[in-house]
Amino acid sequence: MYRRIINLILIQCIFLLPLTAQVKQTIKGQLTDQLLQQPISGATVEIIGQRRTTTTGSDGTFKFTLVPIGVHQLRITHAGYKPILLENIILNAGKELVLNPAMELDVQTQQEVTVKARGVRSKPLNELSLVSARAFSVEETQRYAAAVNDPLRMATSFAGVISVNDGGNHIVVRGNAPNALLWRMEGVEIPNPNHFSVQGSSGGGISILSAQVLANSDFVTGAFAAEYGNAVGGVFDLRLRKGNNEKREHTIEAGVLGINVASEGPFSKNYKGSYLVNYRYSTLGLLSKMGLKTVGEGSTNFSDLSYNINLPAGKAGQFTLFGLNGWNSQDLPMEKDPSKWEEEWNRYGGRYRGATNANGLTHSIALSARTKLKTALVHSQQENTSDQQYMENDESITNPFREKFSTSKWTVSSTLNSQLSRKQAIRAGVIFQQINFNFLQHSRENNQAPVEERINVKDQTQQVQAFAQWQYKPSNQLVFTGGLHFLHLMLNKTTAVEPRFAMQWTPDSKNSFGLGYGLHSQAQIMGVYFARTNINGDWIQPNKELGFTKSHHLVGSYTRQLMKGLRLRTEVYYQQLFNVPVSIYDTSSLSTLNIGENYILDPLTNQGKGKNYGVEISLEKQLRNNFYFLFSNSFYQSKYTPADGVERNTRYNGGHANSLTLGKEFIHPGKQRSFAANIKVIYAGGFRETPMDEEATLELGYAKYREALAFTIQHPAYFRTDIRLSMKWNATSMTHVLSLDIQNLTNRQNIYARYFDSVKGGIRTAYQAGIIPVIAYRLEF
Repeated sequence: MYRRIINLILIQCIFLLPLTAQVKQTIKGQLTDQLLQQPISGATVEIIGQRRTTTTGSDGTFKFTLVPIGVHQLRITHAGYKPILLENIILNAGKELVLNPAMELDVQTQQEVTVKARGVRSKPLNELSLVSARAFSVEETQRYAAAVNDPLRMATSFAGVISVNDGGNHIVVRGNAPNALLWRMEGVEIPNPNHFSVQGSSGGGISILSAQVLANSDFVTGAFAAEYGNAVGGVFDLRLRKGNNEKREHTIEAGVLGINVASEGPFSKNYKGSYLVNYRYSTLGLLSKMGLKTVGEGSTNFSDLSYNINLPAGKAGQFTLFGLNGWNSQDLPMEKDPSKWEEEWNRYGGRYRGATNANGLTHSIALSARTKLKTALVHSQQENTSDQQYMENDESITNPFREKFSTSKWTVSSTLNSQLSRKQAIRAGVIFQQINFNFLQHSRENNQAPVEERINVKDQTQQVQAFAQWQYKPSNQLVFTGGLHFLHLMLNKTTAVEPRFAMQWTPDSKNSFGLGYGLHSQAQIMGVYFARTNINGDWIQPNKELGFTKSHHLVGSYTRQLMKGLRLRTEVYYQQLFNVPVSIYDTSSLSTLNIGENYILDPLTNQGKGKNYGVEISLEKQLRNNFYFLFSNSFYQSKYTPADGVERNTRYNGGHANSLTLGKEFIHPGKQRSFAANIKVIYAGGFRETPMDEEATLELGYAKYREALAFTIQHPAYFRTDIRLSMKWNATSMTHVLSLDIQNLTNRQNIYARYFDSVKGGIRTAYQAGIIPVIAYRLEF
């Protein structure tokens, strides 16, 4: 397989060398209203610099043929709407460029007001998100160094976002634990869409979703709009791209991580429906053979299938079928010869199997010219099975850890959007979830303790959410939003009613101010409610009545447009967490705010508190003249108060996080070949850990921590440099991209944690990933 791919690359390169003729391609799309997502007809679309214009049809579509490949700008105008400018649109030879721009109503259309077209690529797609939100593009997940088409890894370039460790894509947002994130797709909550994820995590090894199926999406870090619920830390609001409904196109990508194949096109010439399908099979075996540290030793494989099928039905509305499906496995060998044990982990072996899927149907229909209803039905499932073995000596092998977690959900949601007037709009909806789960875990507290059944339950419950939000625009310069979110867990009849408010004032074309507040709640990970604990010889479920973790968010923002394409953004935030589950014992420093994945099986109570506060400063230059950069800085504090009443630093309180992401593309005068260099540098305060009692640890033979000194040790600062080099060739109806990502270019040994090693008889330090090169070749045709 790989020899064929290499030969194909060489053959294509030979044929591309003498290319001189100018290559042309098609730009087309559909223009819609930002709130209602209804087609806008009669709009003027212009390719700036080409002197070419067209008008959108009754279905909002537009099309330009025979456009020279390269970077273009589109200006779109329509009476009654604010003009928009689509900048830095990259047109390649391999695929037609399909755009889906959305226009915002001009509330002063009856007055003689001149509104200039503005192009702000990071402006959130959700018009009700006024603070702590930004859009991210597929181009960013492909262009940023070490992003490897992964939204989570790409997000570490944004202010307030930090990676937990190099071996996965878990992130910390403004000091919140990684499990505080909400994932949505096409407006519906989905399970964690990452390979090698576990129950209670929001990340994993790598994203299940390929960049081939993603459209521009939103990332929100605080004071969420009223439609977002059951999260306290952040939101990834993902949207899927529609396939080309006029021409069949394909993408093949191959590299050391495996092979990725995508196909899209129409069902027939006489129907406007389309399909988009992506399949990927990957193995980390090649990296392991190169001697590089990856997710783990042994055999590690994953595959996934994603799709989006668009089915317009005329007056009956619009149907879509979409889905993501991922499968992953890892087999870890055990060293059975004690004389070859070099460290504690040589005594462990086992297997892991994981599967995540979400498949759904949506239906959108216009109830009137100003009202649209969208309904969705989604079935999702997440299952993890782990069987760990431990070699006590050369004659005894035990099973210290076995688990099987399965969560299945049916989600039904319905959202109504209504444009009451040019100045007022509402969005309201209901969400119902039927949750079925089956959890089993056998584990032990340490290697000297007996294996016990910690959880064994097969049950079901329901969760109900509802929201209503109102938008009011007195003028084009001032916007208000307000709303309520309702969350109810039927398992223990816990309820939360959460007010939300935000405003944005843009006095002129250079300055913008924002203010947002929200109360947010999050249910506990389902297994927490059914944890079994032995108290005085009796097994009980102490957490059945736990309430929601709650959080007040307050955000203030200021944005200054320094010059065309260059923007300075500052946000100040304060987050007060309360009702946080902590230990029932008043001498304990345990809190769920320090848990990154899995869930706590100890008896808990909602008596904990926490707070995150800080300032974020970002300087961003949008891609212009083939150059871009994003300089993000965050200075923050993350504190928590457990059952003992002592305020401490959380595990994730690094104090600061700074990153510089930049890139430059060098284009051949004929515009058919280009070379790009991208770099990302991260410098952040180290995470924290609890010190071990070394004397007691050596005596007992397992780690014994000084709980009263929880998280008083801070790791050295985290530093990492990533680069991405790529070459692109455009031929007739074909685009080739050869790329090399080098992660942790300087091979910096960043500390991950300290642990006790019984083989070496001491406390050791675990380090994060070293240098990792990832080479890939992509063909679009």
